[in-house]
Amino acid sequence: MPHASLIIWGVSLLATLGIITRPLRIPEYVWALAAAIGLVAGGLIAWSSALAAVLKGTDVYLFLVGMMLLAELARREGLFDWLATVAARQACGSAQRLFDLVFVVGTVVTVFLSNDATAVVLTPAVYAATRAARVNPLPYLFVCAFIANAASFVLPISNPANLVIFGKHMPPLLDWLAMFSLPSVAAIAMTYLVLRLTQRRHLQQRLQLVEQLPRLSAGARLTACGLAVTAVLLLTVSALDEALGLPTFLAAVTTLAVVHLYQRSNPWPVCKGVAWGVLPLVAGLFVLVEGIGQTGVTGQLANWLEQAARHAPAQAHWWAGGLVALACNIGNNLPIGLLSGSINELAHLPPTVTGALVVGVDLGPNLSVTGSLATLLWLIAVRREGVEISAWTFLKLGAVVMPPALIAALWLL
Repeated sequence: MPHASLIIWGVSLLATLGIITRPLRIPEYVWALAAAIGLVAGGLIAWSSALAAVLKGTDVYLFLVGMMLLAELARREGLFDWLATVAARQACGSAQRLFDLVFVVGTVVTVFLSNDATAVVLTPAVYAATRAARVNPLPYLFVCAFIANAASFVLPISNPANLVIFGKHMPPLLDWLAMFSLPSVAAIAMTYLVLRLTQRRHLQQRLQLVEQLPRLSAGARLTACGLAVTAVLLLTVSALDEALGLPTFLAAVTTLAVVHLYQRSNPWPVCKGVAWGVLPLVAGLFVLVEGIGQTGVTGQLANWLEQAARHAPAQAHWWAGGLVALACNIGNNLPIGLLSGSINELAHLPPTVTGALVVGVDLGPNLSVTGSLATLLWLIAVRREGVEISAWTFLKLGAVVMPPALIAALWLL
């Protein structure tokens, strides 16, 4: 059905353009959801296939809801404001020191809580820190966006897309570290160097000195404990090779319940403050990927990569990583990760090529604002603070930051 395939590709492209440009400020999820419904209503995707595609994302939905609940709870309890004041005090009036501090914290949060946590949990805290220091927030907010992807293949849990790519064939932790430690260090280092270079003019200014540390409320302390428990839980669950979504969701709901039972308050404002539009956005993307998969592209790519790995093993991982990286910026890294996982199952690929798929899916999205689910979550968090960052502004910086990090990571793979 060549005509059906063209329509599916066309609808997917239009949805991507809508998500990127947001004409009339229509939310991103509207475009993804409208495209998915259109494909089903037009008979291009069966209802059963669409429903199965939506259900594939169950673990992702639970993970995102858990992280967003924790972030909103931390924001309302004042934990972010307290952490922001601590960061501003540690900076001692130096913009460069604050930049380095944000980068280090962003790396740690990404590695142990995932890139989505960096986007959802860290971004509001960083904005609050820049507000306390009375400094331009953009250089520090950009750190949150770029480190969320650059550090997202240090551990399997650093990006949910890693679990999607490998599926049931996730390598043991020691094997993962052996493969990705050096590429991860290279990606993080290159991202830091390029960001420091491009933002150097903004980092010359002095910060407002912060003398007094605000009191940390009991609710904020309980929320901090909940975040710490969630981090330990994710590491444990990942080591046991189990899904992350349900444990994250349960940890968040438990934290929410404990805080509000202790305070004898209503948790509804926290639930209301969550950006629920992320869920239909992700569901719509899963359906679009299902449609693209029906065009036969998955099998063709699997065959092509298998042939490339056989006849040109030294170049195959470069092709795999580069093409997947570009594809993520067109179709988002979560659905592209699903396609990469299908390709990895269909083709008999050497470890370096599979590793290149991971690097491309995780790091490649740093080129555009729609490339990564974490970046879309970051964009939503930034807009909530009243900061508008256009797709063109992000692309101009991403075009400088992403390629050196990608090349370095693939070279050391």
